[in-house]
Amino acid sequence: MKKMGDLEACALVKRYGLKLPKQALAGNSKQAVAAARKIGYPVSVKVASVDIVHKTEAGGLALNLKSDREVEKAFGRIMKSCRKKARVDGVLVQEHLEGQEVIIGSKVDETFGPVVMFGLGGIFVEVLKDVSFRLAPITKKEAREMISEIKGYPLLKGVRGRKPVDMKALEDTLVAVSRLASKEKRVKELDINPLFATDRAAVASDVRILV
Repeated sequence: MKKMGDLEACALVKRYGLKLPKQALAGNSKQAVAAARKIGYPVSVKVASVDIVHKTEAGGLALNLKSDREVEKAFGRIMKSCRKKARVDGVLVQEHLEGQEVIIGSKVDETFGPVVMFGLGGIFVEVLKDVSFRLAPITKKEAREMISEIKGYPLLKGVRGRKPVDMKALEDTLVAVSRLASKEKRVKELDINPLFATDRAAVASDVRILV
């Protein structure tokens, strides 16, 4: 399997109706600053490379940048770190997102075929393995079941003054990913991590696809 290019992966999930942040590819620091100004601060800067699967581990991620100087420094740092490890196309300059971090994914099981997964991001998926699975494609009813059966579900409903997330947006995203997984036979694995869920939307911040 090989990783699909970042912009190609974003274009594919967008065709299935997923919401993406404002973003632009930049090949040098001047282009990165120009993109950041157009998008509006704060922004995040992420390495764009078909060889790098995990951006954080490769030193290819800088979040919540608030000035031209911070973007310039982040671009230089990311290039220096990542070019030692892989071919690099540049960076994705992206609007900075906040909200409840969610992970949505799919993979092709040798026995059952395409399977879709849902869970909360961070420690919930890495340590607690708090995720739910269904065979793809799924219905909106099945999407609601997937969301409600994880242990972290109360966080999505809103606790300690936090607003509940847009459940319809999450359901629509899950259904869309399941359709993509069942129709796009070349896609063997898909990870949206994180997807930021707010009271108004669900936005796919980072999309990784293996074909």
